[in-house]
Amino acid sequence: MSVNPPKKFPATVTSEPQDLELEDQIRHRAYELYEERGKENGHELEDWYRAKEQVTIKKFRTATA
Repeated sequence: MSVNPPKKFPATVTSEPQDLELEDQIRHRAYELYEERGKENGHELEDWYRAKEQVTIKKFRTATA
């Protein structure tokens, strides 16, 4: 019997509080992207990776400013 697990965002193994904060920021931005698209399903990974890129770039720019 094959059971398909529900779709989830990619899991990130984290143990540091700043890593958890970063993951929360990515999750929040991914949801914003989902809403901007009109809550159209089927783009979870695209939203996640796009959000991760945006949040990471923002953090890098802040750190180097």
